[in-house]
Amino acid sequence: MQIFQYPDQSQWAALQQRAAAQQAQEVEQRVLGIFQDVRQRGDVALRDYAQQFDGVQLQDLRVTPEEIAAAAAQVPAELQTAIRQAHANILRFHEAQRPHEERVETMPGVLCWRRAVPVQRVGLYIPGGTAPLFSTLLMLGVPARLAGCPEVVLTTPPQKDGSVNAVILFTAQLLGISTIIKAGGAQAIAALTGGTDSVPAVDKIFGPGNRFVTAAKQLATRYGVAIDMPAGPSEVLIIADDSAVPAFVAADLLSQAEHGPDSQVILLSDSMSVIEQTKAEIARQLTTLPRAAVASQALEESRAILLRTPEEMLYFSNQYAPEHLILAVRNPEQLGEGVTSAGSVFLGHYTPEAVGDYASGTNHTLPTNGYARNYSGVSLDSFLKKITFQRITTEGLLNVGPVVETMAEAEGLSAHARAVTLRLEAITGD
Repeated sequence: MQIFQYPDQSQWAALQQRAAAQQAQEVEQRVLGIFQDVRQRGDVALRDYAQQFDGVQLQDLRVTPEEIAAAAAQVPAELQTAIRQAHANILRFHEAQRPHEERVETMPGVLCWRRAVPVQRVGLYIPGGTAPLFSTLLMLGVPARLAGCPEVVLTTPPQKDGSVNAVILFTAQLLGISTIIKAGGAQAIAALTGGTDSVPAVDKIFGPGNRFVTAAKQLATRYGVAIDMPAGPSEVLIIADDSAVPAFVAADLLSQAEHGPDSQVILLSDSMSVIEQTKAEIARQLTTLPRAAVASQALEESRAILLRTPEEMLYFSNQYAPEHLILAVRNPEQLGEGVTSAGSVFLGHYTPEAVGDYASGTNHTLPTNGYARNYSGVSLDSFLKKITFQRITTEGLLNVGPVVETMAEAEGLSAHARAVTLRLEAITGD
């Protein structure tokens, strides 16, 4: 872990840089080629990519009902119980986000309201590989179901034997998702964007992934498909004062570092002792992790920065806009009042970020790479569209009509004005 002591603010921008990624242009060109291939060859292309990237020959891209039903028997009872409890917590938190339709009379006889309707077709991308993220399926599937989306399509990479991870299938069954596609990477996003014989095209795509998946989601928007947000490699920033427990801080940093080699972790502290003890704890705990090699790669880009005050640390954090922000300080709620840019905030010494990843109830699909400056994490709203309605009585048109006539004529849009004038004349008989 690189340590920086009291850097000048002119150096902050460099310290806030994310880990160097593969050339964006090169990634985009490769993804564009995959999109064109999938659009031209459909299922055949998806099977070829499964052979190339996943090392498996697939006959059927869709998971069968029998495969889904058999999955529960392969999931340990203790894990099933944990997933059901997490599901209940996530459901409870997201249910509280249901919008209320309210009718507003802006002038006598002019009634306006807004109605929330579900996105009709949504695609959920769940990464597989070395860490199949069934927890992400909960985070996306619960609000999709609460919103009432009529069609939910799940794509996830197949395993070497051609199956889908049993825990992912168990979770899908719990959520009532039956359209499950064995496809991963940019090719899965391409299939959800344009559709194939096996994969229904969708209106909006959700889910995290590597740089190729992120680039594919952004490319999907060019074809009229919406996405949740640009969500790339995971990251955490911890603000720790001298009340922090170094073992806790180290564990939180490692919990993000183990996600992948391009994850980024940053520690800010006003105590050099905390920084040094945390660094020692990282080295000690790292030796016990099964994913130590992955975490070690991520730690090569990690930084510990000594600053002067909690307020200065918060200022740095708001500029960085982390996906996850942990406030390991004496007065976390007080400091938390000043947070303006973060995906999700974890207050105090006994609120590990891992709890939000799994079971507190908040959503863990969050903006990364600084997008927390202008994006929110996934919520029930992400699966809803808001449509405005209005109804105007004759009294209402008499009230608001002259306003519209005056404004329309001032903009030189006479037909707009005439649409009102003709009705006013019909009402008044003039």
